[in-house]
Amino acid sequence: MSKPKKKAPAGATRLTQALRNALTQSADPRKAPAMQAYMKSEMPYHGVHTPELRALCQSLFDKHVLDSAEEWSDAVLQLWRDATHREERYCAIELAAAPQYAQFRTLETLPIYEEMIVNGAWWDYVDVLAANHIGELLRRYPREMGRTMRTWAKCDDNWKRRTAILCQLKFKQHTNPRLLYHNIEESLDIPNFFLRKAIGWALREYAKTEPSEVRRYVTAHAKDLHPLSRREAMKNLDVVGVVPLRRGRLYSAT
Repeated sequence: MSKPKKKAPAGATRLTQALRNALTQSADPRKAPAMQAYMKSEMPYHGVHTPELRALCQSLFDKHVLDSAEEWSDAVLQLWRDATHREERYCAIELAAAPQYAQFRTLETLPIYEEMIVNGAWWDYVDVLAANHIGELLRRYPREMGRTMRTWAKCDDNWKRRTAILCQLKFKQHTNPRLLYHNIEESLDIPNFFLRKAIGWALREYAKTEPSEVRRYVTAHAKDLHPLSRREAMKNLDVVGVVPLRRGRLYSAT
């Protein structure tokens, strides 16, 4: 006999319903098809652009306050799992990062993020979760999350690998280069565009703080790094000792 479905806390349901109603009211059917086509999404869009969506979220987050970690996590998962339009999942990501719920974001939150990364499996979801959500947990729990990111860096799921590469994207001078390089090197031989792009992007961001170190790393690994990764890494640097690469237009997944 299957267990009855757990009933979501009332506060979570009120917030998720308010968000869905607001998205429906703000929908612009003229914009939705182009947004869906650009993102190559099977899930349709309402046609609500990011600035409007974030303003809508902030207003409703302030109006519908969640009193516990259980209500917060249930609201995030309701929005994510029951989404009929892609903006609902963007709202779930916004709610997961809302400053007023920072105290709820602990290592127990990681399975929620993992579900969103694996289930979402596309760069518009994964990159925000990697840089902001996973990055926040890594700052708070460097030892535990460092081990987890090393594990993700060699797992079968390429979106978890991408997350492991990008999780320090905003760390600047606090970047752990050993963790960064380990996670990059686990994917050097995988012929996947999104991993190659992530490697270059992560190195390019680190180069804003440590240009000489990134130049050294790219030079030392010139034979191992895919041309796309090298080109991305060196976009803002004069490359010394690396064969110049032909410039070309690239699909942007950053």
